[in-house]
Amino acid sequence: MIRHIVLFTWTEEATDEQKARVVTELRKLPGQIPQLRSYTVGADAGINQGTWDFAVVADFDNADDYLVYRDDPGHQAVIAEHIKPIVAGRAAVQLSL
Repeated sequence: MIRHIVLFTWTEEATDEQKARVVTELRKLPGQIPQLRSYTVGADAGINQGTWDFAVVADFDNADDYLVYRDDPGHQAVIAEHIKPIVAGRAAVQLSL
């Protein structure tokens, strides 16, 4: 199994509406990409200082399924239209479980 984890920080100019739209658009992807086995997205709970603003955790049966997700046109559109305009920082890792 492959677990894909992405962390984002948003720009100071990012609005609450833009951030909510990222959530809405990302949550559509499991219905569009059958290779997703588990998909969790959301804002940081605000418990600790110095954390990232937002996280995506996605599980796939194998690396090929992850690549389908990574390259999916719908996923790429969410990145281009909703994430890139407000992202200040990004970190990602793919774990083999």
